[in-house]
Amino acid sequence: MARRSFAEVAAGAVVLLVAGGFLAYALAHSGRTGGPGYVLQARFDHIDGLADGADVRLAGVRVGTVVGAKVDPRTYLADVTMRISDAIHLPRDTSAAITTASLLGGQYISLSPGGSSHMLAPGQTITATQGAVSLEQLLGKFIFSVTNMVNAVKPQGAPAGK
Repeated sequence: MARRSFAEVAAGAVVLLVAGGFLAYALAHSGRTGGPGYVLQARFDHIDGLADGADVRLAGVRVGTVVGAKVDPRTYLADVTMRISDAIHLPRDTSAAITTASLLGGQYISLSPGGSSHMLAPGQTITATQGAVSLEQLLGKFIFSVTNMVNAVKPQGAPAGK
């Protein structure tokens, strides 16, 4: 086995340091590391596609992340836990909706602040929520309604397909 030169060992060390730097940056900016901020809860009837680490946005700007979701066995609603930036103080009547970033994009929680002078305290629950809208369900309803409309317009005794 040939001896490794100092240049080869140094190059390997530099590559490992750069890879470690990328890993540290990714962990620091992924929103999955707890980090500063306070925790709020919200209950939704559907959270289809909402994952841990998803954005929580206010006016389109990221102000927090989703840190967990579970089903409440008594109400069968999805309890979502969010970590919100300490710089953002939300009124008690804030509403939360699960929104899709684009047709093929991921989902995030969009917050709409209310007008209350009382603010949500850490650990409190946002009660005004709107769950995720499923594209498949919408498409199914559209196809069903078009089929019903075509069948209602078709004259009696007409052959199928004409």
